[in-house]
Amino acid sequence: MAKKTVKDYDEYIVKMTQNSVNDLNEIIEFISKNNPRNAEVIMEKIYKKIKSLNHFPNRGGYVPELLLRNIKDYRQITEEPWKIIYKVNGNKVNISAIIDSRRNLKDILIKKLLK
Repeated sequence: MAKKTVKDYDEYIVKMTQNSVNDLNEIIEFISKNNPRNAEVIMEKIYKKIKSLNHFPNRGGYVPELLLRNIKDYRQITEEPWKIIYKVNGNKVNISAIIDSRRNLKDILIKKLLK
C-alpha cells in the first residue's frame, strides 16, 4: 500500500466572514500607522496561517474562553499574538474572528460570536 501524501487528504474551503475581515483590517490599519512594512508582513503571516486550514482544520484547539461556557463549535490557531477563531462545517472552514490575545478575549468572543 502506497504512503498517503497531503494531496490524498480532503481539502477544505476556507472563507473569511465579514467580521474576521473587519478584524484583520483593524489590526493592519493600527500597525501601519507606525510601520507600514511591518503591517504588510503581519498581514501575509496571518493570511498564510488562515490558508493552512485548507488541510487538517481540526488540528486547532478548542477556544478555552468558550469551553468555559461549554461551547465546542469553535477552534483556534495562533499567529502570535493573534488568535484566529474558526468553525468547521463539513468541508468548509469559516474564519469568525481574529483577535489580539493580549485583550480580554472572553468578553470579546462572547460579544462577537454569541450575538
